[in-house]
Amino acid sequence: MAIDTILLAVGPGDADRTENLAQAVVDVAKPTDATVVLAHVFTDEEFDDVVASLDYDPAGEISADEVAARHATVRELTDYLTDAGVTYRVRGTVGPHGESIVGLAREVQADQVFVGGRKRSPTGKAVFGSTAQEVMLSAPCPVTFVRSD
Repeated sequence: MAIDTILLAVGPGDADRTENLAQAVVDVAKPTDATVVLAHVFTDEEFDDVVASLDYDPAGEISADEVAARHATVRELTDYLTDAGVTYRVRGTVGPHGESIVGLAREVQADQVFVGGRKRSPTGKAVFGSTAQEVMLSAPCPVTFVRSD
């Protein structure tokens, strides 16, 4: 199966694992010449907080793509992808994390999805849920989980 499009999904907890995520994606995207869709998924509250911190006019229209492109984690990842010579585009979306990632994977016709996370106990997953687990079970393509300790 050819890999043309890779979805790299990041969220608020991924700031400490950007290098691991970027390296894992570059290792696949570079030799296959795939385009990386770098997606940041915001909950409604997260989106409002980021928009407020970026000092946008609250009455003005702002797209989730624009907010995602200005997010520190995304900027760090785009720098890494640029330095590696990997083609990318940035997408932002607002909604439940797992559901939004799966929806974006379908929308961009991703051949592979990369998500980050940390090791959790079975009880932790049951009590708090797991975005990565939801994506792995529902994505329309293979999912690579990049773990940080």
